[in-house]
Amino acid sequence: MLNFSDISWIGIIAATVASFMLGGLWFTVLLGRAYSAALGRAHDPGARPAPLMIAGPAAWSLVTAFATAVLMASLGIETLSGALGLGLFVGIGYLAATTVNTGINPNIPNPLLYGAVSGGYHLAAGLVIALVLSFF
Repeated sequence: MLNFSDISWIGIIAATVASFMLGGLWFTVLLGRAYSAALGRAHDPGARPAPLMIAGPAAWSLVTAFATAVLMASLGIETLSGALGLGLFVGIGYLAATTVNTGINPNIPNPLLYGAVSGGYHLAAGLVIALVLSFF
């Protein structure tokens, strides 16, 4: 049985911050132009996002970090390689797969590009979260 005291809450916060920072870079500096194209919008690097566009990803990064910490504790994953294996599995099998599936709809002008950009981020975030958690 999982005991929540077995989970590193500091690790969860650190993984949340790392995932959130990765997302900020991913969707602006690294792939902002491609993300805008996927959504059928003109790229505007100077645009100021609405508060929900900041708070929402931060909150859901926290949920993802918590869920990953629970899985790692439940599965007894204590090594870096085990954490990265879980991050890869969760990143591809749940995070990226769900993101790509969500993007395949008539409201997304370029669904495959959206899936590549957003799904790629979620795969990377799954790996980053598991990596950070492996140190706590």
